[in-house]
Amino acid sequence: MEQIIIERVTAADIKKLQEIGRTTFFEAFEEVNSEKNMKDYLEKGFSEEKLKGELSNQDSQFYFALLDGKAIGYLKINIGQAQTEKLNLDALEIERIYLLKAFYGQKVGQLLFQKAIDIALDMQASYVWLGVWEENYRALRFYEKNGFTPFGKHKFWLGGDEQTDLMMKKVLVSDNELKVS
Repeated sequence: MEQIIIERVTAADIKKLQEIGRTTFFEAFEEVNSEKNMKDYLEKGFSEEKLKGELSNQDSQFYFALLDGKAIGYLKINIGQAQTEKLNLDALEIERIYLLKAFYGQKVGQLLFQKAIDIALDMQASYVWLGVWEENYRALRFYEKNGFTPFGKHKFWLGGDEQTDLMMKKVLVSDNELKVS
C-alpha cells in the first residue's frame, strides 16, 4: 500500500469532508439502521452549514487520511468547550474515526487514532475519551485493544432512533506524569 498521509482539513475541503463523512457513515451503519433514519442523519449531520460550523470552531479539528490525494477516512477531535459531553476541559474527545470500508483492517484507523493521541499528549490532556455505539462491536474491539475502558453511557440520536453509546476513556496523565504505553 502507498503511504497514507494524515492532513488537517480546512474550510476549502468542505465538500470532500461532506462526501467522506456521508460515505463512511453510510457504509458503517446502513445495514443496521432504517433507510429513513440514515437519510435524516446523513442530511442533517453532514450538512454544509453544520460542517462549516464545526470547522470554524477553534476547539475542533478534522484530519483526512489521504491515499494518492484521495480521502479514505477522517478523524474529528474536540477539546475544551467543543466536547460533546462536559467532562473535563483538559481532556480530548475523539468524536469520529471513520474509514471507507475498502480500507478496514489496513491500519488506517490506527494512524488516525495515533494522530489523536499525539495531539492529546502534546496538549498534556489528562485522558482521551469517546462515545461508541454499544452495537458497533468492531469499533469497541479497536478501542479496547488501544487501552480504552468504559466509564459511562450517553444517548445518540440517529434520525428518530435513540441509541446508546458507551463512553470510553484512556488515561494519559496520572499524578502529573505521562504514562508510557
